[in-house]
Amino acid sequence: MPGQPAARRTVLKGAALAGAAGLGAAACSTESKLGHAQNPTPTAPVELGAADAVPVGGAKLYREQRLVVSCPAKGQYRAFSAQCTHAGCVFDKVEGVEGNCPCHGSRFDVTTGKAIKGPATAALPEVPVKVTDGKLVAGPDA
Repeated sequence: MPGQPAARRTVLKGAALAGAAGLGAAACSTESKLGHAQNPTPTAPVELGAADAVPVGGAKLYREQRLVVSCPAKGQYRAFSAQCTHAGCVFDKVEGVEGNCPCHGSRFDVTTGKAIKGPATAALPEVPVKVTDGKLVAGPDA
């Protein structure tokens, strides 16, 4: 009937749907610069294994440690967070020198950290890395 107040159940359903839609939009916000992790980079030194596991001219993903390491020239290494700066997902693979975010398709140059395909626009945070006794160590004081 026109002019009748909406049933309580209808109002509650509408409020619940509006709230869920708002959460979904927030989860995919392009405003994020570091994703959802509180610490997208290590807070203590992390041993990654043999330095020669990273091919010269290529890169290696250390998914569990959320890091990617490239080797532009023999004995030179650069490390970056492997966590997408858009929504915080960890890369699922590195193809050549491009890191892939499986959540929304962002791609990053893992030799520079630069976002090369959106929705991510912010670069990956760089992480200090060094070789100690033939092993890569990344994180603070590395």
